[in-house]
Amino acid sequence: MTETINPSARFPVASGRRTWQAVRESLNLSRAALASGVAVLVVASLVGFVAPVALGRLVDVVSARGTDGDVVALVVVMAVAGVIGGALNGLAYSLTAGVMETGLARLRERMVRRALTLPWSVVERAGTGDLVSRASNDVRQVADTGPRVVNALTTALLTIGLTFVAMAGVNPWFALALLLILPVHVITVRWYLRTVPELYVSERAAEAESSRALLSGLRGHDTVLAYGLNYQHIAGVATTSWTTAEWSIRARRMVNRFFSRLNFAEFLGMSALLLTGFWLVRRDAASIGEATTAVLFFLRLFNPINQLLFVVDDMQSAAASLSRIVGVIDVPGGRDDDPEAITPTRVEPADLADHAGTAPVRVRDLTFHYEDGPDVLHRIDLTLARGEEVALVGTTGAGKSTLAGLICGLHEPADGEVSVASAPVLLTQETHVFNASLRENLTLARPEATDEDVLAACRRVGADTGLVAMLTDGLDTPVGAGGLLLTGQQTQLLALARLVLLDPTVAVLDEATAEAGSSAADQLDAAAAAALSGRTALVVAHRLSQAARTDRVVVLEHGRIVEEGTHADLAAGTGHYAELWRAWTRHRAPLADITQDPGE
Repeated sequence: MTETINPSARFPVASGRRTWQAVRESLNLSRAALASGVAVLVVASLVGFVAPVALGRLVDVVSARGTDGDVVALVVVMAVAGVIGGALNGLAYSLTAGVMETGLARLRERMVRRALTLPWSVVERAGTGDLVSRASNDVRQVADTGPRVVNALTTALLTIGLTFVAMAGVNPWFALALLLILPVHVITVRWYLRTVPELYVSERAAEAESSRALLSGLRGHDTVLAYGLNYQHIAGVATTSWTTAEWSIRARRMVNRFFSRLNFAEFLGMSALLLTGFWLVRRDAASIGEATTAVLFFLRLFNPINQLLFVVDDMQSAAASLSRIVGVIDVPGGRDDDPEAITPTRVEPADLADHAGTAPVRVRDLTFHYEDGPDVLHRIDLTLARGEEVALVGTTGAGKSTLAGLICGLHEPADGEVSVASAPVLLTQETHVFNASLRENLTLARPEATDEDVLAACRRVGADTGLVAMLTDGLDTPVGAGGLLLTGQQTQLLALARLVLLDPTVAVLDEATAEAGSSAADQLDAAAAAALSGRTALVVAHRLSQAARTDRVVVLEHGRIVEEGTHADLAAGTGHYAELWRAWTRHRAPLADITQDPGE
């Protein structure tokens, strides 16, 4: 038997009360539209009674050999009522769907805003697969079922209540006969609500785990192949996918049992009404037309009652998805929901004078560890002067990427302090090329940039000849998945041009030009140097040729700074950096122990 997946291992799941509160907050601005939709549904429900009453009357008219005019009039009334009822139902669905879509959009925006303001360590711990699942699968589930649930609930409750009243008006015995199905429905729904909600929560959690397994393999595709882990990852994806399928099958099995009990209630109700109608007609207590009307009322109840009970299933599924969406919104530890809190701050030259003498980047007595693991960084002290470019060098696992992430705010220090004068910009070797024109890929860093600004940024990093000139339509060339696929070198030039357009005061390059071993290595190093000129910069060096270009070199080993100085001084010494430099100059190639370190 499959064990229940605990959703709290990822992002939390909101309680039912908190979820309902968040839904009310999102719908608060659309109350008028929602009330209009409900009012239209009320009128549509009343119009729906016209056809059964007219048809029952038609039976009595035919039985009494009434005139053709009476028959035609009743048929016209039924036709007109059908058209009006259909139009009203369509209008009501449109109104409520608009309200639900607007409310869901607000929830989704709040979830995305919260995710963007959370420390990266929180997102990393919870898993991006869980976040992607909530932003896609759960949002889609609510979007698909929300309008249907609102319409079904309103229509069903109105129709059921009015039908009992109408049946009692035809003959009280018909209303009493209809009450026989009530216990069956109550017992069925109570059983369902006790059994199924946990299944849906576990199913959603399993879907998130499956997404995480798939995304981790895709993102680390090259590493997976390099270490021969492809079969291991395939097995992991297969296991999580099968777990998801098992939970889905269990949920579908319970739904089938639910529907079978509803079918039994329909059979019981129809049998009771037919027997009651036969008894009343035999005793001349009701006409055939009245018995026909009662049966038609019950048949008319099939759809709203079934919809009401069917949407219990949809409601449970949607509620599970909503609670997962609200769970992200309520995750503690994020910055304030202020646009300035998530918008990079650009420090203009005039502002820099106000900070004269203040180092843009200061790290004091910094200690850091992941979760409950051992310390990765130990008592780090590092200061970057204004306009200084510092290279961070060390073997795999030394803590270089971790320190870069702490400076950029991706992690929270366990102890110590990180102070950055303005919002830093982080460039890694994972640069995304969007499915758009080259111009759009560049101006996302600065939407108001003109073509002259874009071309100037490209010229600064050599992307005018290394990228723009190589494309058929220049800046108008479609790139990305739907256009031209850029090479690794071109993608990194694109990222550096974005950096120039964004024009930050502080920049961090975490192996952002890791086109190691290629003939373009020198070009990429020169492009990075041009992009960083005049900025305060920290460069996690993939090649020692990068470190040689910087103002200062900091050597990390086992989470500690072991050497610090200019390239010339360190290379001429007898320390660890000197050994690395001698090996570099001897082999003229990147060393195996200073290549990318995905484990940091």
